[in-house]
Amino acid sequence: MTSFVIVDSTVIDQDKLAEYSAQAKATIEPYGGRFIAKGEAEILHGATEHRAKAIIEFPDKESARNWYNSDAYQALAPLREEGIRSTFHLV
Repeated sequence: MTSFVIVDSTVIDQDKLAEYSAQAKATIEPYGGRFIAKGEAEILHGATEHRAKAIIEFPDKESARNWYNSDAYQALAPLREEGIRSTFHLV
């Protein structure tokens, strides 16, 4: 079943975020992933800590987990932490 990684984020450092984003996209492709939405979310109800969202589609949860835990993506984690505060959800 198709699965999604939903990333909630707040920018800390725009330059670090740009560097991270440029590299992160290439890490999802080997797992069948693709970005389907990215940007500031319009809040229709309730409150949220993070205003920016990204939605990444994967063929299934196993592919999404394999991407997130991959050496290629985990190597970017320190750069991610310098660029954004974030929460990742797997649905």
